[in-house]
Amino acid sequence: MQSVLIVIHILVVIALVGVVLLQRSEGGVLGSGGGSGNFMTGRGQANALSRATAILGALFFALSILMSVIAGWSRTPHSILRGPAAPASQQAPQPVNPGNILDQLKQLQGQPNAPSTPAAPAAPAPEQKP
Repeated sequence: MQSVLIVIHILVVIALVGVVLLQRSEGGVLGSGGGSGNFMTGRGQANALSRATAILGALFFALSILMSVIAGWSRTPHSILRGPAAPASQQAPQPVNPGNILDQLKQLQGQPNAPSTPAAPAAPAPEQKP
């Protein structure tokens, strides 16, 4: 249900942006100011685009409110007057010095802690002459 509403909401948003961009600019500075190729007269086009903007805007707000109500249904009620969910004595103790992430991963795998500095490379064996 929510995914269907989200798809409809996105389509309404795209249509709303398109209708707003089709409207003639009042100042004429940023827009091209119309021109030939308009499917209606100036006044009829302005009325249709204004009506479409109002309808799409109302759909946008209605869908937004409906989606927030549906999302609120899945929430569990809780009281702000209650204390924390678990007392501090039941919480797991935090380690004092956990080390870096590599040491933590090695502890989880059961390996002993490796030194954090890399080992020096071994010296090459001396060559034997025949």
